[in-house]
Amino acid sequence: MKLYYFTGAGNNFVVLDGRGVDMAAFRETARIQALCREYRTDGLMILDTDPELDFSMEFYNPDGSGGMMCGNGGRCIAAFADYLGIPSRDDVYRFRAPDGPHVATILERPSLTDGPGACPAGPDSNGWTVRLQMKDVQGVTHMLGGWFLDTGTRHFVQFVPRVDSLDMDVEAKPLRWDAAFAPVGANVNLVEVAPDGLHVRTYEKGVEGETLACGTGLTASALAAWVAGIPGRAGNDSPDRPSQCYRLQCRRGDWLQVDFVPTGPESFKEVFLTGPAELLRITDLAV
Repeated sequence: MKLYYFTGAGNNFVVLDGRGVDMAAFRETARIQALCREYRTDGLMILDTDPELDFSMEFYNPDGSGGMMCGNGGRCIAAFADYLGIPSRDDVYRFRAPDGPHVATILERPSLTDGPGACPAGPDSNGWTVRLQMKDVQGVTHMLGGWFLDTGTRHFVQFVPRVDSLDMDVEAKPLRWDAAFAPVGANVNLVEVAPDGLHVRTYEKGVEGETLACGTGLTASALAAWVAGIPGRAGNDSPDRPSQCYRLQCRRGDWLQVDFVPTGPESFKEVFLTGPAELLRITDLAV
């Protein structure tokens, strides 16, 4: 079996192709923890078949917990499907994740010069750009000086000055464990509103620390900004479907885009996350 090491804007994952393979051992908590620890990643993903869609996505945190969506992981697994040569419809994949069906569009892909199964060639040719449709969001709660919402994973967003100077263990970790979010907890996003966009840092539950990016967290930050009255810019949709668009920078420094159509004061549809996905390396893995 091959293990594929992907990153989505600094959010790192080990990814396995589970089609036609008994993956039971890789769903065990101890094995997930060991793999994430060995490869120093933010999660494990398994691509498998789906009876109705192009494929399915399983996502597990480094502590072995699962059952939630990962936005950067979703973009990476769409790039992985493209890399594996799974057929798509006009570069559009439809797949099932823990929070339901998703649609991912391959906007850019690297040059795979050595055919299927080969690594992308060259230091600048290993990247995909993927536009991922996230779940519709219903309900944003104002609490604890910020905003709580579920974008496939539970998130708390708080707007702060000078986010780069903050100690996340001091500022974000207590909120992650706040009794208001018990017993499940919530990821915590601290966001600075800057002239060039929203600068976001995320403390992730399951990782129990800050990650270099979080796709569902960037999505939550953009939606919370709109609810809070922080302006983005108009999207490119028709006048009868006015969308909003936000530019967001994750901790690694990558810029991603979130666009959506508001359907009420605290509800949204057609929510999309656009950003990079990179295949860093491939290694053999004992089953």
